[in-house]
Amino acid sequence: MEKVVLAGAGGKMGVRLTNNLKNSEYEMYYLEVSPEGIDRMRANGVEASDPSMVIPQADYLILAVPDVLVKKIAHEYVPMLKTGAMSVSLDPAAPLAGALPERNDISYFATHPSHPSVFNHEPDPEKHFDYFGGITAKQTIVCALIQGKESDYKKGEILARTMYGPVTVAHRISIWQMGILEPALSETFGAALVSVMKEAVDVVVEKGVPRQAAYDFFLGHINIELALLFGQLPGGKFSDAALKAIDLGKSLIFRDDWKKIFEDDNIREQIRAIT
Repeated sequence: MEKVVLAGAGGKMGVRLTNNLKNSEYEMYYLEVSPEGIDRMRANGVEASDPSMVIPQADYLILAVPDVLVKKIAHEYVPMLKTGAMSVSLDPAAPLAGALPERNDISYFATHPSHPSVFNHEPDPEKHFDYFGGITAKQTIVCALIQGKESDYKKGEILARTMYGPVTVAHRISIWQMGILEPALSETFGAALVSVMKEAVDVVVEKGVPRQAAYDFFLGHINIELALLFGQLPGGKFSDAALKAIDLGKSLIFRDDWKKIFEDDNIREQIRAIT
């Protein structure tokens, strides 16, 4: 059995990964330093190991730790890895920020979940409400081989599918493309946009519209607007009146240069900010 060490096993992501990995075909070991994290691990049926005992034997080291801690922990743990082992990052920010130590004799791999799509069709309510993914709802993932042999990619993808399952598609992209997707597209742009959408609903409620009526009306319209724009309704299109409203809204809400979010230097600055 291949040996996997999960660093940060008591954190939010670490607990999620533990649930999928502890009964897998991998021989698992877990690392955690915070008392709260260790308590969560024990509640999950696993115990923390001594890094110096398990990392030198590991085939894979998963860094399930916050971006701001990756550099410190990677520089402590990665030098312990044996030649041919793989270090797995769960986010592109730290690798792109140069947080991983130089080791030419190991491979570096990154993977991140897409999370279940708003267009997922899950007839089982339990699956439908798995918004994060990795429990019951199907999702896609993205994977990148940062450094290593071509054969290392498949090994990393197999591990990633186990970590995030059930997985339908593993998209192979570059580590830079992963950085374009997150933080630039999904967080700097997407999360900011969605947070303003919530603020807009709050404004409508403040103007006297009942909260539930505002939620129901807005979320229903968002659903069909997403379906129209992302090809879920072949042949469907906005009405002429809606197109006029869209043009007016863009002129009132967005700066003309908003796409600079996706320029290389801007993405690098976003990565520096979160690491």
